[in-house]
Amino acid sequence: MQYQAHRFSVAPMMDWTDRHCRVFHRGLTKRALLYTEMVTADAVIRGDRQRLLGFSAIEHPIALQLGGSDPAKLAEAASIGAGLGYDEINLNIGCPSDRVQEGRFGACLMAEPELVAACVSAMRNSQSMPVTVKCRIGIDDQDAEADLQRFIDVVAATGVSTFIVHARKAWLKGLSPKENREVPPLDYQRVYRLKAKHPELTIVINGGVETLDDACRHLEHVDGVMLGRAAYQNPYILADVDQRIFGDNDVVPGRGQALSSLLPYAAEHMRNGGRLSNITRHVLGLYHGQPRGRAFRRLLSERATNALATIGVLEDAIALAEHGYGRDDQSDAA
Repeated sequence: MQYQAHRFSVAPMMDWTDRHCRVFHRGLTKRALLYTEMVTADAVIRGDRQRLLGFSAIEHPIALQLGGSDPAKLAEAASIGAGLGYDEINLNIGCPSDRVQEGRFGACLMAEPELVAACVSAMRNSQSMPVTVKCRIGIDDQDAEADLQRFIDVVAATGVSTFIVHARKAWLKGLSPKENREVPPLDYQRVYRLKAKHPELTIVINGGVETLDDACRHLEHVDGVMLGRAAYQNPYILADVDQRIFGDNDVVPGRGQALSSLLPYAAEHMRNGGRLSNITRHVLGLYHGQPRGRAFRRLLSERATNALATIGVLEDAIALAEHGYGRDDQSDAA
């Protein structure tokens, strides 16, 4: 199954793209492909599946990102994910953290394309959902274009046809995960050349994309664009995705509309014992650069974090941001 959703997706981000974040993002875009945080195969097999893997039907299309290097475990985890209804299973070959390297998965596996091929082959054979790979353009001193080409060739031979490529190499020693998102230089041209050499593959570019204008420029060369931190820190960027990226004619949702549509979900979450702040922490950037945006963030930061906070706190925040009820702070350059 080929997803047009790959044309635009929101990156898997640890501690950020949980189920509440994804529901919020879905209120802004119907078409973008959403990803879970990375979950290890061991956690999927042995952990609390409802807590780790639970999601709402409104989140579709949604992909489960797995981490691991044991083909049998990844196959079992992929089968579990498919059984739960995920639309795609993605293997993380891009994370450079020490903890991930110690577990022998993530970006370090770019040095072992045959093992990655064994993993994705097992994952594909265990279930019927598409299996995709998210990788880097290289690691450490193994960053010649020929190395990336060999990695893609070996893995694609298993039948995997979609690769999300972070256009920076990863330094596995000496740089933190944060520095690996910022220090190694971006090389978009390498990803463009990869697509040109493999027109039969779906190549999605990731890394340093800040705006939809950036995304549109990349789409002249590759099949899709994945947005990461920009989509989280300034989420209203997602409201224009369906029109600008997918050509839909639907009315662009307003900020207040997106938050109001979140109210029933938030109320249900709280009835089930959850806290309001589990949800509101993801919406703080919605009024970035807008009048009363700072007051909106302050209200939620001060009131929604209270263990006894009710849905009325979110309603008050909407009223403040949209209509100026309550404290009025017209200055928001942040």
